[in-house]
Amino acid sequence: MATSTTSRILRTGALLGALALLVTGCADAPAPSGSDSATSAAGDYCARMVTNSGGLDDRSFNQSSWEGLEKAQSQFGIDAQVLVSTNETDLAPNVSQAVDSGCGFVLTVGYELADATLAEAGSNPDTHFAIVDETVEAPNVKPILFDTAQASYLAGYLAAGVTKTGRVATFGGGNQPPVTLFMDGFVDGVAKYNEVHGTQVQALGWDKNAQDGVFTGDFEDINKGKTVTQSFIDQGVDIILPVAGQVGEGAAAAALENSGVSIIWVDNDGYDTLPAEYKPLLLTSVMKNTGDAVVEIVGADIGGDFSPEPFVGTLGNGGVALAPFHDQESNVPTELSSEIADLSSQITAGSITVQSPSTP
Repeated sequence: MATSTTSRILRTGALLGALALLVTGCADAPAPSGSDSATSAAGDYCARMVTNSGGLDDRSFNQSSWEGLEKAQSQFGIDAQVLVSTNETDLAPNVSQAVDSGCGFVLTVGYELADATLAEAGSNPDTHFAIVDETVEAPNVKPILFDTAQASYLAGYLAAGVTKTGRVATFGGGNQPPVTLFMDGFVDGVAKYNEVHGTQVQALGWDKNAQDGVFTGDFEDINKGKTVTQSFIDQGVDIILPVAGQVGEGAAAAALENSGVSIIWVDNDGYDTLPAEYKPLLLTSVMKNTGDAVVEIVGADIGGDFSPEPFVGTLGNGGVALAPFHDQESNVPTELSSEIADLSSQITAGSITVQSPSTP
């Protein structure tokens, strides 16, 4: 995903030129991906990944994480395999099985795997773990986190700038930090647009002050996403940000049945991962460049430079970004693109701080 996404981002002009996709960590930089030193040190190194209950082809962070591990396998010549969880009862046994494989590196994905990761890390201090989108504090566990509020802020500003009805919305799969972080940034971006332009665009589905809003209660039931989205559409919403994994596909299905409604995808570029019929509906995507982070962390581990210090992806280091506007590029005025590029620069420089209780 990282290579194709980068080329498309470079083609979008001023906005995406401001968002570099070279992923680096907040700790000391690991050995460069594909370096001779990492490759020569790989030897019999092997890695295992465990998905959360959403499965592998979730069009979200399981899929992106595995793409990263596959890329690491190709670059470093390591053995990489994935254990797919399809329900909650699979989680702990799969992590245990990953450890029992004898591999020195185990990658787990999502909050559902936090307890199992912590337990296995405690029992296996010589095994190195990394966990995506969750903080687990242990000397042999590296959290992989993303400040998605920064990129969602830009998405909210964009949505407020192109809405025809003056109403946009967001909803989540569950009220948990990796989800609400997107939602906080989104509604703040809408508020920023209103402040700058003197407009009154409404953002439904999330109350940042109360830290509560609309949730489907899971990340797999597409029908729930369609029902929630149709409810928003019935209230006059024409741009929707679902932060709910596969449930978001239901949002796209509802948008397809209602002319003039657009979707903002999350985690990866939905233009690449969603079924073709949904491509024209995508305004943009708020991306976490998980794959690049995984490659860097595996490369560092191979080179003997593992650290439990969290990797935090930001706009500044390319860990988060907006995807191109693709089929809807003509709907985004050049002036609006320039404003978003300027906002991105200000966030990177620290002159604008996107705040959230869930900021990693």
